[in-house]
Amino acid sequence: MEINGVGWIAAIIIGGLAGWLAEKFMKSDMGLLMNIILGIVGAVVLNAILALFNLGFTGWFAYLVIGFIGASLLIAIFRMFRGRRA
Repeated sequence: MEINGVGWIAAIIIGGLAGWLAEKFMKSDMGLLMNIILGIVGAVVLNAILALFNLGFTGWFAYLVIGFIGASLLIAIFRMFRGRRA
C-alpha cells in the first residue's frame, strides 16, 4: 500500500522530517511523535486540497515539500486557536 507514491514506512520517515522542518521553521516545540503526525497529516490534507484543483504530486520530494507546507499550516492554525506559548 502506498501514500502518494511512497510506502508506509517512507511516509512515516518523510512525514517526521517534514514535521521537524516545520517545527524549526515555525519555532515551535512539539516533540518527535507530534512532528511525525503533523508531517503526515499535513501532507495528506494538503494533497486532498490540491486534488480538488486537479493538482496531484507523487514521490518522496513532493511528499516532503507538501508535508512541510501542510504541517506549517497546521501549526499556524493550532496557534490561532490555542495561542502562542512564551
